[in-house]
Amino acid sequence: MTWRAADLPVGLWPAPVIRLHRGGPLPSVNPAECDLCLSIAPDAPAPWVAVADPVAAQARVTAAVAAQPVAAGVLLRVLHLTEHLPPEAGLEVESLGYSTLLGGQGFRDWLRARGPLPLPVSPPDPVRITRCGDAVELVLNDPANRNALSAAMRDALVAALDSCLADPTNPTVTLCGAARLFSTGGDLAEFGQAGDLAAAHLLRRVQSVAGRMLALGQRARAQVAGGCIGAGVEIAVAAHRVEAGPRAWFRLPELAMGLIPGAGGCVSVPRRIGRHRAAWLMLTGQRIGASQALAWGLVDSVLP
Repeated sequence: MTWRAADLPVGLWPAPVIRLHRGGPLPSVNPAECDLCLSIAPDAPAPWVAVADPVAAQARVTAAVAAQPVAAGVLLRVLHLTEHLPPEAGLEVESLGYSTLLGGQGFRDWLRARGPLPLPVSPPDPVRITRCGDAVELVLNDPANRNALSAAMRDALVAALDSCLADPTNPTVTLCGAARLFSTGGDLAEFGQAGDLAAAHLLRRVQSVAGRMLALGQRARAQVAGGCIGAGVEIAVAAHRVEAGPRAWFRLPELAMGLIPGAGGCVSVPRRIGRHRAAWLMLTGQRIGASQALAWGLVDSVLP
């Protein structure tokens, strides 16, 4: 059966079209005609998402969309638009959508509920750089702040990646996190600081870590241990090869903030697991572990 959520309060925003499989042979599905495919079959292949109760999963999506209808609508449109675009064009569309939502009521409500937070004090070396021959290791190095991707860390990463891209020896690059943790994503204390949203869009595009990871091609590798959240997921899976520790886990919680992934995830995540499974992770904020990430192709291997 096909289910469409009730009309949203803002009529311009599309509701997700969900295909449900509640038993029997797995039906054929046209991926272009739906946003989510939920199946009770534990071994359902892509684009299906295996869930214990498809009706309950549908209700979960409905609740998430109802809580942030505008952000959910923007997310669905961005995922559709970026599906067949080159990476650079996809990153542009994502950033425009993200900047739009920074001015939205959903994000303002989240900021009000969050309350003020003290701005972080970045360590002197937020990215630790080590080179051995033609191999460069970049370590997210702010364990006191759970390796949150502050503006300072982002800028240090961009500078290091630009150096690797310009290096005529074409070094390999491995991105990882200090203290058995990859990253908890964007630094929440810095959210809402942008006064000029148009300028914020331009800065986001110029200082794109995911864009540079994609540009490195087969030279880029990410090693994920522990938590990998939000922007941490988005830049890690932009690497050509992603290796996860057995206790690694991944989550994209931006929708609950009235936002969409804005660090490249609308391009890097669907590129690995497809638009439908990406939509499930982004609409629900579902946390998945290393084994499921491997089964879906979000990571390439799980290391001991």
